[in-house]
Parts: sequence; structure tokens; C-alpha cells
Amino acid sequence: HLMTTLIIVYCAVLLIILAAYWKIFEKAGKPGWAGIVPIYNIFVYLEIINRPWWWFIMLLIPFVNIYFGIVMVHRLSRSFGKDVGFTIGLLLLGFIFVPILGFGDAKYTALKD
Repeated sequence: HLMTTLIIVYCAVLLIILAAYWKIFEKAGKPGWAGIVPIYNIFVYLEIINRPWWWFIMLLIPFVNIYFGIVMVHRLSRSFGKDVGFTIGLLLLGFIFVPILGFGDAKYTALKD
């Protein structure tokens, strides 16, 4: 019974996160479904944070991907008017902070730099 309960909770959290990414992409002016399509979602994410497509290649390089991943999360956070504290929340407690970003009142502002 415990395993069944854990599986149900895991699936519920996963659905909430997927729905939150859908909303995040929509807030950024992209199609929501793009947020849940593997690989393609990374290219759209890069557009949202105003980074070039070749960053995807950097995500395939061990250890280098850690740095680029953190920078990408911080740029997403900044794109929605959030600070370093929110970035740390996204990195460490994504299952809480991603829905806050998606379903909250944060507005998207494209980064110029």
C-alpha cells in the first residue's frame, strides 16, 4: 500500500510540474505544449532565456553542463523578475518553485543581454 501511495503522489507532482512548465512557456509567448516535448523544449527554453541554440551542445558535455544548466535556470528566474534566491529555490526545490513560477503572478520580460 505504501508503494502505491508513493507512486500516486509522484505522478501527481509530475503532472503539476508538467502543467507548470506549460504555463511558463505560455507566459513567455511560446506554445505551452513545447514545454513538455523532450529535447525540443530545451531549444524553446533557450529562446525564452535569449541564449543561442549551441548552448544545447554544452548541455551534453559532462561537468560543463552543470555550469550551463545553473546559468539557464538563473536566466529563467531573471526573465520572470526573480532574484538569486528564487534561482536557488528552483535549483534545490524545483517541485515547489516551478509551480510558483508557472501558476503565480510573475510576468515574463525578455532579457536583452
